[in-house]
Amino acid sequence: MGAGPGRPPPAGPVPFEAKPTLTPLSLKPTSEPTTALNSALVFRYLIRRLLWAIVLFIAVTMVTYMIFYIIPANPARLACGQRATETCIAQATHRLGLDQPVPVQYAHFLKRLVIDRSLGTSFTNRRDVTQTILDAAPVTASLVFGGAILWMLLALPIGILSALRPRSLMDRAATVFVLLGISLPVVWIGLVLQYSIGYRLGWFPNAGYCDFINPEETATCGGPAQWAYHLVLPWMTFALLFAAIYVRMIRANVMDTLGEDYVRTARAKGAPETTVLRSHVVRNALLPVVTILGMDIGLALGGAFFTESVYGLPGLGKLAIGAIDNFDLPTTQGVVVFATLCIIVFNLVVDTVYAWVDPRIRLT
Repeated sequence: MGAGPGRPPPAGPVPFEAKPTLTPLSLKPTSEPTTALNSALVFRYLIRRLLWAIVLFIAVTMVTYMIFYIIPANPARLACGQRATETCIAQATHRLGLDQPVPVQYAHFLKRLVIDRSLGTSFTNRRDVTQTILDAAPVTASLVFGGAILWMLLALPIGILSALRPRSLMDRAATVFVLLGISLPVVWIGLVLQYSIGYRLGWFPNAGYCDFINPEETATCGGPAQWAYHLVLPWMTFALLFAAIYVRMIRANVMDTLGEDYVRTARAKGAPETTVLRSHVVRNALLPVVTILGMDIGLALGGAFFTESVYGLPGLGKLAIGAIDNFDLPTTQGVVVFATLCIIVFNLVVDTVYAWVDPRIRLT
């Protein structure tokens, strides 16, 4: 008789049951198809973002060309200067291609830009615009990247500590800093720093720029030390506004992240507070900051006009202002196109980094 509910199981050996054998296919790790699928999704995502960047570049350059060469009454007269003759205007019209249909003009402009890598010739000094921009771009890049490092070094600790201790003395001081940084004009901040730190205290020079490497023979300074020494005040001026904006952004993101369920779960499991803040709060709170940081750097590379004007830096901002004053259409257009390229490239880089940092993003 079989074993009933109240009876012990029958004595004797338990019959052996053969287990199903595993085929070589089932022994393969399941991570290989998943890895291949993720790689394909990432590749498709990058291709899609790259195609979108190309479409955006074509659209922006088309609008830019129309603004600078189609809408103006007679760009050829501007190319000939104030003492323009009819012969010069006719030659400039043919040289600029203005006697052809608009689509043909834009096609020639795009070919010259992409294939020949040329932005034309300046109307004022007859120099190659591409070389002029390449000479000014390192100055603006030095200002922007150095200022970005400085404003992140200021904004990260102030924003995080302000969020961890709301309505404390630290939080109120951060609020005052944010209000001042957003409200005060950049030119006024630069002039105050020039007078107080540069003139009265004499700690740093008020103006000038030194090449990081390969200074000219006629230059009075050069090298990494002099380069950084002359850019301290411009970095401080450029960083104060962005630091104030980023303090407010980081504070709001950290406070929102502190109320998430996964943060409460990590604390309920007994995770140390430093681990919770480092792995769960700060990492997730800084994801939107990465996006805005890339956009701001790309936009600022187009020319930090006010800071460069205050300190006399020979960057893209000063170049653009001089080109606008002299009605130099190729140079102005070149700065706009360069700024557009910077914004597109940095947005593409940010999208890639964002997808790599945050695995929750759907790449499909």
